[in-house]
Amino acid sequence: MANLLNYFAKDVGIDLGTANTLIYLSGKGIAVNEASVVSINNKTNHILAIGHEAKKMMGRTPAHVDIIRPLVNGVISDFDMTQEMLKNYLRRVTGGNLRNYRRAIIGVPSNLTEVERKSVEDAVVGAGVGKALLIEEPLAAALGARLPINEPTANMLIDIGGGTTEIAIISMAGTVTSKSLKIAGDHLNDDIIRFVRDEFRLIIGEPTAEELKINIGSAMPLEEKVEMSIQGRDIATGLPKEVVIRDSQIRTAIGRSLKTIIEAIREVLEIAPPELAGDILRRGAYLCGGGSLLRSLDELIAQELSIAVHVVDDPLTCVVRGTGIAIENFEQYSPILSHPLIPKNIKI
Repeated sequence: MANLLNYFAKDVGIDLGTANTLIYLSGKGIAVNEASVVSINNKTNHILAIGHEAKKMMGRTPAHVDIIRPLVNGVISDFDMTQEMLKNYLRRVTGGNLRNYRRAIIGVPSNLTEVERKSVEDAVVGAGVGKALLIEEPLAAALGARLPINEPTANMLIDIGGGTTEIAIISMAGTVTSKSLKIAGDHLNDDIIRFVRDEFRLIIGEPTAEELKINIGSAMPLEEKVEMSIQGRDIATGLPKEVVIRDSQIRTAIGRSLKTIIEAIREVLEIAPPELAGDILRRGAYLCGGGSLLRSLDELIAQELSIAVHVVDDPLTCVVRGTGIAIENFEQYSPILSHPLIPKNIKI
């Protein structure tokens, strides 16, 4: 009977990101790739949309509709909404049945406190999974990039997500040195919003800022200059206004944040053991996450730090593919997972 239950039970890998949530179903592959956004009607307390449909509503809703991003900087900020979002995505995978999820492996930032880790475990179990196990995102990303993490050699990962940037040097299936920053994709959007407000006296929303970053953003000067027209609200008149933004202006807007990320990478390299530093010089570093799609970011890091930088294949799904590899080869990778905390029996 137990074997029969195991046959029908499903295992999942989850990348619970600030910007996007991805779910890997064992034996099938990536089954969900949605935005980590929920829209809710405050009058009725009814969820209107989850995922990309909710993201389309950002900045366009009436007063009684709230757009909630339940994760901030890789940490759960709204537990109930996170749980509802996960329930919705897990139902999509199985066609409505939440009872046959045996276990899940969830990628989390490396600097989470025990309380924050417990919150992630509770949200996943509350969404209908039997057992929740955690894996640090740099380790998951290294697995997803098919790097030789079990060998005594340096694997340097730079994972720039929506809420956090994770920098780690991994060797022999463990993190040797790491750093986590709360400067990533969302912070770059905020930089652009501030720049447009200060330079053009124009108020724009996060969707417009993200569009600017994706379409004309770059870390280094482009061969061909590009520009983009945007619309917003004029601060002086309060009326709609259109301006044209150039790629050089976006570089100016995000330059300070990129410099902070590069300094953090430098700090990790400076405290790396000498032998591993030599490995990194030979093998280079690997860039993943949505932030790695910023044009010429790999070139800028390579230029500033004098190491080769490689963007992994399909960097957006690297972490969830790593959780998938861990779930498909559970016995092999179980030692690198963080198992749920067991309360101590205290005798009084």
